[in-house]
Amino acid sequence: MQENSRWHAFENADQIAVAACQQILNAAERAIADHGMFKLVLAGGKTPEHVYQLLSQADTNWSKWVIYYGDERSLPADHPDRNSVMANQAWLSKVAIPAAQIHTMPTEIGTELAAAFYQPLVAAALPFDLVLLGVGEDGHTASLFPGHQHKQDELVHAVYNSPKPPQERITLSAAALSASHEVIFLIAGGNKQEVVKHWQQGADLPVARIQPENPIDIYILREYLQFETTPDLPSDYCGQSGHALDSVNQHRDNMPR
Repeated sequence: MQENSRWHAFENADQIAVAACQQILNAAERAIADHGMFKLVLAGGKTPEHVYQLLSQADTNWSKWVIYYGDERSLPADHPDRNSVMANQAWLSKVAIPAAQIHTMPTEIGTELAAAFYQPLVAAALPFDLVLLGVGEDGHTASLFPGHQHKQDELVHAVYNSPKPPQERITLSAAALSASHEVIFLIAGGNKQEVVKHWQQGADLPVARIQPENPIDIYILREYLQFETTPDLPSDYCGQSGHALDSVNQHRDNMPR
């Protein structure tokens, strides 16, 4: 099982989105109080989109938020399949985060150039305050795919052979994604039972390479948990959505910055 983790089981994706939204807002409040800004890395996908829709209705000090992306497809800037377009439509265009604090990945200029452009932005930002991630059915997260090899000293990788279209993308490295005070995985949608089982059993998957210093929070549909193969869930496993959120808040209050 993923080391240094807390698993939170929910009945549906709506509960996951609500809990994740609340954790993000709590993290923002703490980060702004601690060092004057909140550095958040966004993920793509349907469940994050629901989180972003909820965030668009939140009351917070948006002027202190700084937005980064975990990965992006090499597509025109206005292409509907880009993570930045989805996040902008669901949330960012509706709140008062200064445009200069929203750091999109400029993949429209070319994959290699975009990775080179984004690398110093990431280096200057580390550590992030919170990273939001998903998990694919093959165990990928962001655009870190099984079997791919990248240079160990890179914070941003150019990807040319993605098994999912489009083949060209850029992605933050496992090291960059791990350099965060908080990491949340959102697992809902698709057929994730098998990959979750392999992840829990210690398979060498890209998702398992995200190893921050503090425990990660895994928000997951209850149906994806393989109780017959993982009889001993960690002590921080939460079986009900309300208890899960209480657990998140309790741990966050005691977390070193």
